[in-house]
Amino acid sequence: MRSCGPSLIKYVLFAFNVLFALSGLGILIAGAIVLADVNEFNHFVEGRVIAPPIVLIVTGLVIFLIASLGCFGAIKESPTLLLTFAVLLAVIFIVELAVGIAASVFKKDLEMMVKNSLQESIKRSSSEDTMAWDNIQRKLMCCGVDTPADWRAISANKTLPASCCQPQFIDTTVGHCLDSPALGKDKFYQDGCVGKLKDRIDKNASILIGVGIGIAFIQILGIVLACYLASSIRREQAK
Repeated sequence: MRSCGPSLIKYVLFAFNVLFALSGLGILIAGAIVLADVNEFNHFVEGRVIAPPIVLIVTGLVIFLIASLGCFGAIKESPTLLLTFAVLLAVIFIVELAVGIAASVFKKDLEMMVKNSLQESIKRSSSEDTMAWDNIQRKLMCCGVDTPADWRAISANKTLPASCCQPQFIDTTVGHCLDSPALGKDKFYQDGCVGKLKDRIDKNASILIGVGIGIAFIQILGIVLACYLASSIRREQAK
């Protein structure tokens, strides 16, 4: 290399790819955390809700591998490897953009989807449904779909489950609230689960969107650096 320009860009690109590899690992961890959180309530959510964190996990792994290719291309000063790296980054960027748009469209129907799922489940009240309801009501501190009255209105046994009772009011001898009014406003959770579950999913979606936007800017920088270095190397080789 006759000039320090391409050489400097090479080291900048190498450093960038180390950072990029670490960001890929960060994306993978973020996706795994969100997936674990959403899976706690997978009885009530569709596959479309679980899909984004899975895509993020796969993307994080792919980014880690692509960053390795970028490092190798920078060290070898190979225009072909660098352009391949840039193209792969562009493809990942397009996939992330498509997933983001799909998630934004789906988000508009999220509350209705969650509400319908909760209502169907409370109507069935099978043993599996009951276990799922006990889990969500205890963890999110809620009761029923919109209000505790849903259990008396649409459930099979027309009875509020023990998981609606606030822990401090549970009679340990029977595992349920005792001496409480009809809908237990003094002892039962009063918030519906549809709002709590939607807020939980929205919070996870915000994490995914924030991470995705941050990585997108890094990818654009990587594409520019790789193309510039590949062009500089070709010019030097042509001299």
